[in-house]
Amino acid sequence: MDLLLDTEVFLWAISDDTRLGPFSRALITIEASRVLLSHASLWEITLKQGLEGAGMPLSTAQAMQWCTASGFDLLPVEPAHLISLAQLPHRHSDPFDRLLIAQSVCDNLTLLSADPVVQTYACLQLDARR
Repeated sequence: MDLLLDTEVFLWAISDDTRLGPFSRALITIEASRVLLSHASLWEITLKQGLEGAGMPLSTAQAMQWCTASGFDLLPVEPAHLISLAQLPHRHSDPFDRLLIAQSVCDNLTLLSADPVVQTYACLQLDARR
């Protein structure tokens, strides 16, 4: 299974946050063939790092270092992802999550997220709190 991490789940994984459930932790550390972090997540981290009060605990450079140290692969945003994004129903207002959903659908990835709105899309997804 190729596992795409939501930005929040990536932060939970690298900080050993207890909100990341044991099943999800095992998927990330043992079970998944590949664990991916999207360039969209790096963009989100970059934007939130620059916003006062956004509570982003690390910089983009630090996130990339954590990604490499954890053995995660970076997933670029490709034109096919944007075409998939344009076809998604507008149930979610977060543009970063919408792009992650589109990447998941387009590339047949399992999206690991704690966001209940993600569960309303026809993509392979798992609840990160499990």
